[in-house]
Amino acid sequence: MSKKQLFYRNQISVKHLDKKYLSNLSKKFNNIFPNIVNEINNPKKTLNILSKNFEFNFSFKDLKQFKKFKDIAIIGMGGSILGAEAIYKFLKPKVKNQIHFFDDINESAINKFKRKNLNNVLFLVISKSGNTTETVSNLFALKIIKKNAKNIIFISENTNNLLNTLSKKLNLTYIHHKKFVGGRYSVLSEVGVIPLYFMDLNFKKLRAKTQSFLRGSKRLFLKQSAINLACLLKKKKMNNLIFLNYSPELEKFLFWCQQLIAESLGKKGLGFLPIISNVPKDHHSLLQLYLDGPKDKLFYIFSSDNKSKIKINTAKITKKNFFLNNKSLNEIKFYQKEALKKALNKNKIPFREFHINTFSEDILGEMFSYFILETVIIAKLVNIDPFDQPAVEQVKTYTKNYLTKNAKYNF
Repeated sequence: MSKKQLFYRNQISVKHLDKKYLSNLSKKFNNIFPNIVNEINNPKKTLNILSKNFEFNFSFKDLKQFKKFKDIAIIGMGGSILGAEAIYKFLKPKVKNQIHFFDDINESAINKFKRKNLNNVLFLVISKSGNTTETVSNLFALKIIKKNAKNIIFISENTNNLLNTLSKKLNLTYIHHKKFVGGRYSVLSEVGVIPLYFMDLNFKKLRAKTQSFLRGSKRLFLKQSAINLACLLKKKKMNNLIFLNYSPELEKFLFWCQQLIAESLGKKGLGFLPIISNVPKDHHSLLQLYLDGPKDKLFYIFSSDNKSKIKINTAKITKKNFFLNNKSLNEIKFYQKEALKKALNKNKIPFREFHINTFSEDILGEMFSYFILETVIIAKLVNIDPFDQPAVEQVKTYTKNYLTKNAKYNF
């Protein structure tokens, strides 16, 4: 295994791909790639989040007044909170403050949290639209809104929305969410960087490698990956992406990836269904299907290099050559992963591999950037818009219509 900080490779056989279509996609990639670079450099385009010259809509000096808080609650949904959760989970050993997430409607969690002295908690309330049903519901359920409150920061678009209106009416701190940056692409903007700031992490490092896949061998990997996946997507040969996660630290990052891929590519009858599978646990429940079921899956293997402190010592009760004796837990998991890869190869099942050797802000930022680039390029290769989500908006509209009409509900 290479000791690069981030190791990656594709094991996708040509037999799973359409050679002629792949050749066309390769030419198309070469045509659209300059446009991708132009979008990165355009301050009015979503991909500008990857630019080294990206400008935030806030000053860190203005946030210093809130640094006294050691308890931070983040309220949001989807892309407004998944990035912050991924940052926290990936870099948790470095985080000293208490961080709490409200990313669903959960009455018991609300009631439990309300037992705290909420005046000592800093609330980051994030919603691009400023009207997100679950976010606003949690905000009011916590009963924290009051005039001149010094422990609330709202982040939303500068439009006539609820959060903006409340901030003006009650004199609350308000930070503008860029209109051209959609939620699932916002982790490297105010939406991810402000929570990171209150975790006492380094935002400059998070953004240090946002363009590493635009050149050299990394660009070649990006190209080959994007055209392979676009080929599979367009030909509908494999509809399921199984994220086999051997690293608990990556769990929230994979939820972020799940939304990015599903919402960006799931359109016009196309799409991948990203499924997160925690392994080795799922070796004992889903592996039979993975290896011997329908061949409609592409596997992503995620792992990390953790220094395990626990070793298994069975010498006193077993023979010295017992297969688990003197093995660390990390070593056991490593060989389980190697066994799975061998089985995938033997069964001619395609897979991709991503291995983390260093848990740092720059590596996490590089991973965010890579999957954003790959996803946008795949969408452009198959002629779909990676930045909208019409089906999601449809359900939001129906929900608000039901609530507005006071529709009765029965269980």
